[in-house]
Amino acid sequence: MTADPRTTPHVVQVDLTGRTALVTGGGSGIGRTCARRLGAAGATVVVVDRDLAAARAVAAEVGGRAVGVDLADPEAVDRLDTNVDIVVNNAGLQHVAPVEEFAVERFEHLHRVMVQAPFLVIRRALPHMYAERWGRIVNISSVHGLRASPYKAAYVSAKHALEGLSKVVALEGAGHGVTANCISPAYVRTALVQDQIVDQAAIHGISETEVVEKIMLARAAIKRLIEPEEVAELVAYLCSPPAAFITGASIALDGGWTAN
Repeated sequence: MTADPRTTPHVVQVDLTGRTALVTGGGSGIGRTCARRLGAAGATVVVVDRDLAAARAVAAEVGGRAVGVDLADPEAVDRLDTNVDIVVNNAGLQHVAPVEEFAVERFEHLHRVMVQAPFLVIRRALPHMYAERWGRIVNISSVHGLRASPYKAAYVSAKHALEGLSKVVALEGAGHGVTANCISPAYVRTALVQDQIVDQAAIHGISETEVVEKIMLARAAIKRLIEPEEVAELVAYLCSPPAAFITGASIALDGGWTAN
């Protein structure tokens, strides 16, 4: 029987004492789990989230600090303190609609949160990382940064853009001790995915159980949702010394989806 990643002890041995990590969308889901994992490794975690109360709850748990920011507002993003050693660009949202019905404003909003905001955060964090000769940028992409699905024009194109941005930063940062990588998971057990299940069920006229079995897991060899802890453990590994040579990569955490 496979161990439950939610209860398995940390397997990555990394000491991030003295490092500061900034995690966007850190108030819930993958971001919250990443904040907990980096805090457990000794990092001081800056939890960034639009929901300040949620960010404060996570920050209190990990001994970090909370910042309430709407990442769709470039001016607010530019006010963030980005003198940090680790950036985890995790914040994201979804909207499901056919292209011909996709609201332009919604498309632009998703791109501001998932492309422009990561660019702005990285842009402002790099000078500190370069000065320290050490930095780790982990962009939480998606299997949809590598493959497409119908009805997700904004999300798929934003994640593809994030993959490209990550590779450019990897090339520019290599001589400064900075790595940049994407983690590209399939469906993770989060509130965001639950919302997608509801939306897809309405679009296709099927039950929520059928959405999971027939749509979400159809292309995966391993038939289950990913746990947030599995993503967070990979984040920790990318911050560890053995991962120092990994940069410009997109690590598919997808149960074999992209093997098809």
